[in-house]
Amino acid sequence: MSFGDTLREHGLPGPVPLSQSSPSRAAPNVHEPFMQVALEEARWAAAAGEVPVGAVVVLGGTVVGRGHNRPVATSDPTAHAEVEALRAAGRHVGNYRLTGATLYVTVEPCVMCAGACLHARIEELVFGAPDDKAGAIVSRARVLDEPAWNHRVRVTGGVLAAEAGELMQTFFRTRRAEGYRSGRTGLDSKSSWG
Repeated sequence: MSFGDTLREHGLPGPVPLSQSSPSRAAPNVHEPFMQVALEEARWAAAAGEVPVGAVVVLGGTVVGRGHNRPVATSDPTAHAEVEALRAAGRHVGNYRLTGATLYVTVEPCVMCAGACLHARIEELVFGAPDDKAGAIVSRARVLDEPAWNHRVRVTGGVLAAEAGELMQTFFRTRRAEGYRSGRTGLDSKSSWG
């Protein structure tokens, strides 16, 4: 069942706070302008032949870091959109701790990126589409819910999920139609994105 189906099954029309311990204080529509910026980053990734995931870090209502997937271009398996945005934000504020910041990402983060959220001490994670294959927030694992961590991250999921999911589906559908199977983009027949 898709995340959107899950939302509708529970009678919820859109984004929902997913954190059990501390729900989001912001109304869901407050997140949409920043998610639009993340979607812009995702489009840059797609144009470069990368999996279309984009992210932005917001602190005090201002975007302080932006990033999109770049593992292929940089030959760096850690160059995920979230990590790129967190790095840019850290440079911008002069500290790797991003206390009070919100990370917006178009697709549910993987295990590595969830860990980066903890290490950066972000206050809130807002994501668009769930990732049934590698998502580590609600889909495949619940990394941020581990009680042993010394930091808690509020989570809101489903913000502009349809648009983010469509970017992913279009990207993978196009790549498959082109017969692209080089292995350089993580494209395989088991993708949950179509």
